[in-house]
Amino acid sequence: MSGTTMRESGNVGQNTRMNLRQVEVFRVVMTNGTTARAAEVLHVSQPAVSKMIQELERSLGFDLFRRIKGRLHPTPEGQLFFREVEHAFVGLAHLRGAAARIRDFGSGEIKIACLSALSTNVLPRALHAFMARNPNVAVTFQARMSSTVRDLVASGQFDLGIVADEIDRTGVVAVDFARFRVAVAVPDDHPLQARETLRPQDLADYPFIALAPEDTTRSEAEAAFKELDVKLRIVMETPYSTTICAMVAAGIGIGLVDPLTAEPYIGRGLTLKAFEPALHFRTLLITPPNRMASRHLEEFIDDLRRAI
Repeated sequence: MSGTTMRESGNVGQNTRMNLRQVEVFRVVMTNGTTARAAEVLHVSQPAVSKMIQELERSLGFDLFRRIKGRLHPTPEGQLFFREVEHAFVGLAHLRGAAARIRDFGSGEIKIACLSALSTNVLPRALHAFMARNPNVAVTFQARMSSTVRDLVASGQFDLGIVADEIDRTGVVAVDFARFRVAVAVPDDHPLQARETLRPQDLADYPFIALAPEDTTRSEAEAAFKELDVKLRIVMETPYSTTICAMVAAGIGIGLVDPLTAEPYIGRGLTLKAFEPALHFRTLLITPPNRMASRHLEEFIDDLRRAI
C-alpha cells in the first residue's frame, strides 16, 4: 500500500473491479485504525485484510493508505473516498431497514372485498387469525354484491375478492374457493319444523323468499322445481342470503340459504332443514390480472381456506 506499489501496478487497476466486500473492509480499517483490529472485527486474517485493501487500491487507481513507522495513515484521497463510503453505507443501512420492513410487514396493506353471504362468518374468522399475527398490516374490507366486488378487483382497487360464481370472469383471475350445500331456512314455529328433510314439493304451499334471478343457485333450484312441476309462491326477491335469513326469522316466509350465513340466526327465530336434491352455493376467489400476490395476501388466503 505505497505509491511505489501503485505505480508498479498502474495498468492492473483497469482489469480489477471494486466490490462491496473490499469497500466494507476499507471502512472497517478506517474506523478501527489498524489492519490487525479490522481483522478481529471481520473475523478474518490480517493478511486477508491487507490483500483486499491492495486489490481495492488497484481497482480505484490511487493509494488509500501510506505506512509510516509501522502505522497506516490515510492518504488525502483515502480520506475523501472514506467520506463517500460513509454516505453509501448510510444508504445501504436504509435499504436493509426497508428490506426488514418488507420481510416483517410485506406490502403493509391488503384490500379485500367480499359478497355479503360470507362477510359475517368466514371473513371475520379469517381476519381475526390474520390480524393476530400481523397487527401492523392495514386491512381495508368492504361487503358488496358479487358484481361490485368483481369491478373493484378488476380495476385494481382491491387486492382480493370473494364472490359468487355467476360473476363475469373477464378481467380477473378466478379460482374456486368453497361450496356450501343449500339448506331450507324456516321460522321456528313453522309447520315444516316437524320434518328433517324437505323436498321441492314440500315448499309449494308457503310464502317463499327467493334469491335474485341471476344467482346460479336459484337457477339450479328452479330447474329442480320445474322438473317436479312445483310452483313457488315467491313473495320477495333479494341478492343477499343474509336478507333471506332476516326475513325468515321475522316470519315472512321460507327460503334457500347457505348454512354459514344462517349461523347467527339459528335459535333466534330460524331453523335449518336439509334439502333434497343437493344444491350448492359456489364461491370464487378473484385477484387482479398481472399482479403477483404479496406474501401477506397469500397468508390471508390460507386463513380464508382454514376458516371455512
